[in-house]
Amino acid sequence: MAKQIVGVVSSSKGDKTIVVTVQTRKTHPLYRKQYTVSSKFMAHDENNDAEVGDKVSIIETRPISARKHHKLNRIIEKPILREDALKLTKTEDAAAQPASKSKIVATEDETEENES
Repeated sequence: MAKQIVGVVSSSKGDKTIVVTVQTRKTHPLYRKQYTVSSKFMAHDENNDAEVGDKVSIIETRPISARKHHKLNRIIEKPILREDALKLTKTEDAAAQPASKSKIVATEDETEENES
């Protein structure tokens, strides 16, 4: 039976290819301290459905290419907000803000002096 792995998509730049990061917690044998280890797997995504940040399930399969040995099984969860959407809203907010009030006040004072 093929192994099934659950992880988060960290890259989807390749055509029909995603990179899935899987984090596991391990315990050090001597010191008994827990630490996280992350592994990256390249997986085949036939329809380019998965995007960065999606929680996905991949399944082990025959070698598809030199580094791809997994296939996208299903998308478990999509994030509510994506990083790229947050970047767009931040830039829109910065562009929507008017000039600072001190500049507007200074120009009004200068116009009053010029009229006198």
